[in-house]
Amino acid sequence: MKRFENRVAAVTGGAQGIGKCIAEEFRKEGAQVEIIDLQEGDWFCGDISDPHVLEEFADMVIRKHGKIDYLINNALPQMKGIDTCTYDEFMNALAVGVAAPFYLSKLFRPYFSDHGSIINISSSRDRMSQPQTESYTAAKGGISALTHALAVSLGPKIRVNSISPGWIDTQYRVYEGPDALQQPAGRVGNPKDIANMVLYLCSEEAGFIDGENICIDGGMTKLMIYHGDHGWNLE
Repeated sequence: MKRFENRVAAVTGGAQGIGKCIAEEFRKEGAQVEIIDLQEGDWFCGDISDPHVLEEFADMVIRKHGKIDYLINNALPQMKGIDTCTYDEFMNALAVGVAAPFYLSKLFRPYFSDHGSIINISSSRDRMSQPQTESYTAAKGGISALTHALAVSLGPKIRVNSISPGWIDTQYRVYEGPDALQQPAGRVGNPKDIANMVLYLCSEEAGFIDGENICIDGGMTKLMIYHGDHGWNLE
């Protein structure tokens, strides 16, 4: 019997990239997977910044399956910086990145099985930044904090954890030289690195992990950088 036989998983932003990989890995392990994405395709198509769309999606999942086991909040908020980001664009990023995960958790709450799990996909940008990334960074910081709040409110029936990916190449390209070596692990990540952790956190083996944020970045956020050290130069 496969690990997630007869289990139901819902994945936001599951049409491509990390979300697509997560959906595929769940299916390989026997789960029934429902996807919501803006992109047109053989899934529920809709804008998760709209609460009515979230209600329709949740209703469809429950009518079809009668329950939910795993909710993966993966959809990508837009990245815009303080120089160009409008108020409405900033609020849209928060709607996609924080409000939608909150509302879906609320909508699905009565229908979760006793081994339910919510996984929020944050980012290593919840603790570090590049210039002109305020909308995305604020959303990712918000979902990291929302994770431990939900874990406290929804336990013990539903465990809630988040994952903060670092540099993940969704095309599975292999990098060499400085691009690879700036990660202490010696390579750039790929979607399978994140999907593996999602499935582990949803499994019974992770039953005592709750309210945590796990950074999967090849060690990049642990690498101290000084001007002139190991070839690093600030110009």
